[in-house]
Amino acid sequence: MGRSIWSSFRASSPIWTRSGKTQVSAKRAIETRDGRALTNFYADDAVLQIVDRNNPPSKPREVKGKMAIGIFWDDICSRTMTHKIETSVSDGDELAFSQICAYPDGAKVLCLALCQLKSGKIARQTVVQAWDE
Repeated sequence: MGRSIWSSFRASSPIWTRSGKTQVSAKRAIETRDGRALTNFYADDAVLQIVDRNNPPSKPREVKGKMAIGIFWDDICSRTMTHKIETSVSDGDELAFSQICAYPDGAKVLCLALCQLKSGKIARQTVVQAWDE
């Protein structure tokens, strides 16, 4: 199977502001593995699409709705691994960031995320990721 950070899911305030205050909160939530805080950045009807070796572009995995995305993040955040946001860019209602994750044995995951925002919340997110085998 692989070391994907997204693979084992078998299911308030705006995320980015011009001031950057919420950007720091989102980065902190990812890097401290706070699934509940991450979930609050999504719209109720958000869609999270994942593309990787196990979920190719022709059949990406989709997690639909804030509740399902919350369950997904709880699973990811429960794993013993580190998460580090390396680069993030926002422009109007669009956001992109790169994330490096590492398991205790040294295996790494690279994740690139593209987000579309609606009323300051993530409405749609596409994740492309690769991991060490």
